[in-house]
Amino acid sequence: MSLEQVNSFYNLLTSEPAIYDQYYKKCCSQGFFGSCHWDKAKIVRFAATHGYSFNETELDQVWFEGESSFTENSLNLAKSGNFS
Repeated sequence: MSLEQVNSFYNLLTSEPAIYDQYYKKCCSQGFFGSCHWDKAKIVRFAATHGYSFNETELDQVWFEGESSFTENSLNLAKSGNFS
């Protein structure tokens, strides 16, 4: 259920530019060369102000869910020697 909350929250951000701007200003710390460092605790609190309920672990799961399948696919390609 909470993973659905994370996904719904990000759907809100992509559909509402004004809310995304608030999210960016409150949850991102600017690093060197203009990089953005996201604060998971701030993201969870910001989402809660919009009625969403999830924790940092659930946020990580959604963030890195696609990355793990990408890594697995890359490893399978490397093992098979098929890089095309």
